[in-house]
Amino acid sequence: MRAIPLLTLLLGGWFIVPAHADEAQDWLTRLGQAEQQQSFNGTFVYERNGSFSTHNIWHRVQDGKVRERLLQLDGSAQEVVRIDGHTQCVSGTLIAGLGDSPNSAARALDPQKLKNWYDLAVIGKSRVAGRAAVIVSLTPRDQHRYGFELHLDKETGLPLKSLLLNDKGQLLERFQFTQLDTADVPSDRDLQAGPDCKALTLDTDKATAVKTAEVWHSDWLPPGFELSSSSSRKDPETKTQVSSLMYDDGLARFSVFLEPLNGATVTDTRTQLGPTVAVSRRLTTPQGEMMVTVVGEIPIGTAERIALSMRNNAATAKQ
Repeated sequence: MRAIPLLTLLLGGWFIVPAHADEAQDWLTRLGQAEQQQSFNGTFVYERNGSFSTHNIWHRVQDGKVRERLLQLDGSAQEVVRIDGHTQCVSGTLIAGLGDSPNSAARALDPQKLKNWYDLAVIGKSRVAGRAAVIVSLTPRDQHRYGFELHLDKETGLPLKSLLLNDKGQLLERFQFTQLDTADVPSDRDLQAGPDCKALTLDTDKATAVKTAEVWHSDWLPPGFELSSSSSRKDPETKTQVSSLMYDDGLARFSVFLEPLNGATVTDTRTQLGPTVAVSRRLTTPQGEMMVTVVGEIPIGTAERIALSMRNNAATAKQ
């Protein structure tokens, strides 16, 4: 689980002196474009909290649309199909966050923005899944986000391997291709969802989502994090309206969920599984007791501070 010895073994004689940040920015720009331009299929392994899983992926760019299918190969046949990043169907209980791995790093990256919060550098070269790669590091400039080691395919810019590291250099999450084919474009059959892949329907209240962003705010956010979206939906079990706010810094992100307790008795909690944390606390508002939950791939101390900083704009929350 220690990333530094692992990287030392992997790099071996390939290690070179870190390059200027401009080269790293160029590679991140290329990475951001790759998902929207390059079709591929392959097999990758995903590791979190010492647990491994193997997956097939088919990714096709055609007629301006990006269609993608992921299928877990070990355990139950868990599956997800997405079009232009929007989930169409799912089966089983996919590992939290895997819907955005392996291409989480390929979301519309803005290197000019990222360099304000991360030190960017090309630190070497490697070989992953039989393909030559360039290693780009993103080292956080504060304690409120994690670091990344990205092994990018020299030919296409696609992420062949991604390591998520904490401030001690320990490995929190790993994604790595074991086989990648960029020449064979996935067919309609490859992208066809299996019979157990159930259509995903989100009962989202757009008006309430807009109101959520207007009514709630955080007195404190980590530098660089901004509100990127808001949503509101009815919980199918409790029938209560759950609102959420999503924040990101251009790479890392977290969500804040707000749910009325309606008299329910709950306790404050904090949990962590690999890089993903969940911190919940009760908040007293003029509208009644609320449960505020912060979920994301950020350090647990940062998540706790965000949860404690949530405020209702309608009136000063009573602590």
